[in-house]
Amino acid sequence: MFKFVALLGLVALAAALPTFPTEDNRIDVNGDWRVVGGSNAPDGAYPFIVSLRSAANSHFCGGSIVNANYVLTAAHCIVGRTTANTQVIAGTNTLNAGGVTIGSSSLITHANYNSATIQNDIALIRVASPIQFTNVISSITLNTADVGAADSILIGWGRTVTGGPLPNSLQRLDTRTITHAQCQQTWGNQVQPNQICALTVAGEGACNGDSGGPLILTSSRVHIGIVSFGVACAQGFPDVYTRTSAFSSWIQSNMS
Repeated sequence: MFKFVALLGLVALAAALPTFPTEDNRIDVNGDWRVVGGSNAPDGAYPFIVSLRSAANSHFCGGSIVNANYVLTAAHCIVGRTTANTQVIAGTNTLNAGGVTIGSSSLITHANYNSATIQNDIALIRVASPIQFTNVISSITLNTADVGAADSILIGWGRTVTGGPLPNSLQRLDTRTITHAQCQQTWGNQVQPNQICALTVAGEGACNGDSGGPLILTSSRVHIGIVSFGVACAQGFPDVYTRTSAFSSWIQSNMS
């Protein structure tokens, strides 16, 4: 009975977590902040990641460059937003300086995105002008095959603790995906096969500000997941990602 009640509590909490995106200008420039257990990403190591920001230049989510015209992110990042209030910043590891700012011309969320169940949490942003690729700006390959348990890397500017400031420097975290069956031991039917989970230990994981950003395979560096939701920040429960391979057709059809 206790386990059942606890699971219901986790599911209820998870349903609220897509409120992750918050426009908060607090950036920690001097502190040694980590994306809950991560470390500073080397400059130019992940040229496909972008910071999504408001017209006031506040970071609210991450995203990944798919090609010169489109950025992949989570649906909960852009629901309710306008193109005028959604900008893409590429080519920098810091939030307070550098990079190229590109406006958005279209926000495309999955038609079956459900904010209550957090299903189909995927979206595309069409940029207002083509992204110019450089040595620090390029696209990422999207995975088309299901992934089980494998070494992976989470990348983003997410907070180190719930309610904390954003790290100024892009962070990376070595993590590992787990099987669908293992993830369901925590999340039950809240997690479906079109989602993938990652978990290492308590004190390591995604947090506010990481939403929409990429999870990549360590071995091939292909995009396997989009940060979707979790229990608070790095509390020892699996973080849930939208499984990239499950939406290959949707991505291609909406970019054509």
